[in-house]
Amino acid sequence: MKIEVLGTGCAKCKTLEENAKQALAKIGGFHELKKVEDIVEIMNYGVMRTPALVVDGVVKSTGKVLSVDELLILFKGI
Repeated sequence: MKIEVLGTGCAKCKTLEENAKQALAKIGGFHELKKVEDIVEIMNYGVMRTPALVVDGVVKSTGKVLSVDELLILFKGI
């Protein structure tokens, strides 16, 4: 699973990235987590509000910080 956290480096973006790391650690296995801060890359996804979460190339969340539990549900459902 390839996870991308989109955001320019704000506190909410960093929190979402940390929550994603914790959720991935709980489910185990090999997953790629990438932080995307380039505004052009973010806009290529059509995202207008950050932080945003992209899973395997599909935008799953924009404009909010998902909790570790919410991320676990999202990741396990994929």
